[in-house]
Amino acid sequence: MPRPEYPRPDRDRSAAWLSLNGLWQFEADERTPDSIVVPFAWETEASGVQRTWLEHAVYRRTVEVPYDWDGRRVVLCFGAVHHEAIVAVDGVELGRHTGGHSSFEFDVTDALKPGRPAELTVEVDAPADKRSIPHGKQRSIPRDDYDGVAFTPTSGIWQSVWLEARGRTYVAEVALRGDSLTGFDITGELAGDRTDGIRVIAEVDGERAELSVSGGRFSGRLQLVEPRLWSPDSPHLYAVTLTAGDGGDADRLIVTAGLRRIETCGEELHLNGERLYVRGVLDQGYWPTTGLTAPDETALRRDIDLARELGFNLVRKHLKFEEPLWLDYADRTGMLVWAEPPCPSRFSATAAAAFEQQLPELVERDGNHPSIVIWGLYNEEWGLDWDIPGSPERAEAAMHAYDTMRALDDSRPIVENSGWAHVRTDLVDWHYYDEDPGRWATNLAALAAGERETFEVKLGPDFLVDKSFYGSPDFPRTGVPILNSEYGAGFTSLDRAWHVRWQTQEIRRHDRFAGFVYTELTDVEHEMAGVLDAGRRRKDEGGLDPADAFGPTVLVVDLVPAHAGADIPVPTETLALGVHVSHHGHAPVAGMLHAAWGTAGSLSPRAATSDASEWVEAEPFRLSEAAVVHVPPRPGPARLHLWFVTQGRTIARAFVDAAPIESPNRRGARVR
Repeated sequence: MPRPEYPRPDRDRSAAWLSLNGLWQFEADERTPDSIVVPFAWETEASGVQRTWLEHAVYRRTVEVPYDWDGRRVVLCFGAVHHEAIVAVDGVELGRHTGGHSSFEFDVTDALKPGRPAELTVEVDAPADKRSIPHGKQRSIPRDDYDGVAFTPTSGIWQSVWLEARGRTYVAEVALRGDSLTGFDITGELAGDRTDGIRVIAEVDGERAELSVSGGRFSGRLQLVEPRLWSPDSPHLYAVTLTAGDGGDADRLIVTAGLRRIETCGEELHLNGERLYVRGVLDQGYWPTTGLTAPDETALRRDIDLARELGFNLVRKHLKFEEPLWLDYADRTGMLVWAEPPCPSRFSATAAAAFEQQLPELVERDGNHPSIVIWGLYNEEWGLDWDIPGSPERAEAAMHAYDTMRALDDSRPIVENSGWAHVRTDLVDWHYYDEDPGRWATNLAALAAGERETFEVKLGPDFLVDKSFYGSPDFPRTGVPILNSEYGAGFTSLDRAWHVRWQTQEIRRHDRFAGFVYTELTDVEHEMAGVLDAGRRRKDEGGLDPADAFGPTVLVVDLVPAHAGADIPVPTETLALGVHVSHHGHAPVAGMLHAAWGTAGSLSPRAATSDASEWVEAEPFRLSEAAVVHVPPRPGPARLHLWFVTQGRTIARAFVDAAPIESPNRRGARVR
């Protein structure tokens, strides 16, 4: 069986559940096979269908509720179906759902009797024209404006399908918020036989609270005597048991949650009252043969482990409701998450309403995860026609989305339009791509100083615009955290690794910035921007360990490099080089900065001893003063290794390549 694991460990009912993944009958047209493997989209190789631009299909299979579920309520659950689903049992419609990323469920107690086989059908419509529906980076016909960065669509059932047994009255929705840091504020909704006059009890670690129930809703507080906070360094999760009703008919649900507070304090982000610097990576969650669905649980979790190994403390899950299993692993391992829904690509009142329709479902499903510290909404004005500054109507749509999300969840910062043109946001984030290291360094310094707020954005081969941090003259220019949320450059893996070193250090040079998000974790189809390839393998990065650029403590070198492989000319006399330490830990660090030559492309210097050393002291979140190291000249190309040692441990590394600086070869070029 594909994807056999229980899909919702964060809302655990695994004591009585039945996976419906596997082979289903499939009806579409004369060119499609008559079966499909669920839960893989019909465009994928793993589904066994591998058809693109199929707009309508019907799934069928026989289901049978186990005998020992007799007397309990049975719920049919769908992780995600793109885009419209009509669900029926034995030809009788149970209900419909619209929205390709949100989870949904139907109470099928009356339709499925224990021990009696029945036919389950799921009829799916997946329009080729996706411009007015939330679809993220799925390709559309007609094309989106951003077709050049769009991928194979994901249609049909693409997350797990399962049955689970619940109590006669059961918890249908639940929100646990631990922002007080002393206990959980709990709200939720009941469904089933009767929703009033039912006792709802919350318990964890010997603490117990009876929640108030009225009109099918319940609420209350579970206070903890010795609370333990959740953080990336100590990701403590509580497993809260909710019991609705009494005796054998009672419903029991185990919900995981954490005590943590994320907030903005002036231009800083704070987690549990301490400064947080975002060291993030954008992740689109695609796999070569399975599309948006992970091939297995191991692969899904491994992406978080890989991001951590590369030095990141946050994953921006791009335009996708990722599976709860992935979020649960982020919770358990302390990886921070920037979560955002897919967006449409053309503006209309209908498209804006469809975008906002997802938000309650996103918050209800994922709001309990302490790992989620930022909600993103629109991305780069996709679905707003790239025109917030020139359109009051589009600006109003972005602000309305922010207000809608804020009413749903006031516990996290919200970004209303990631990238530029902010009109109502808790974070001023920016997307900036530039191949020129000198221009990058100069522009970042001006952006950090507030001397400029615009930058060039290439929206198409012949479409260059100036975008701004701000979409309105009324938005405050100070007092809101400013952070990068997309950057990166280079054509080959060596070029990209070179830009990683120098572009990231320039972001770290400026203490005003609250963080960065590198684009991206893995390659996706034709988009070769990943630190890893699509198969999650490391690339040739010219000797760079990405964790040295993305980690909590890095070296910032005072120079603007020439080009990959030749940062500086080969020195013919003693080289004096200024080097800073950027440290984002909980306490100051002090130690010795070392410099030594190695051969060109080497992974370490020629010997354990250094050619130069300087003492450095660094305060958290404050760039240290420059330590100037003086190293002897070299007779030819070489690599200058730099490393910072504190208490006998190396905590930061960098290198500078010295080689002849040559002008690009342009022989034979056309002369106009």
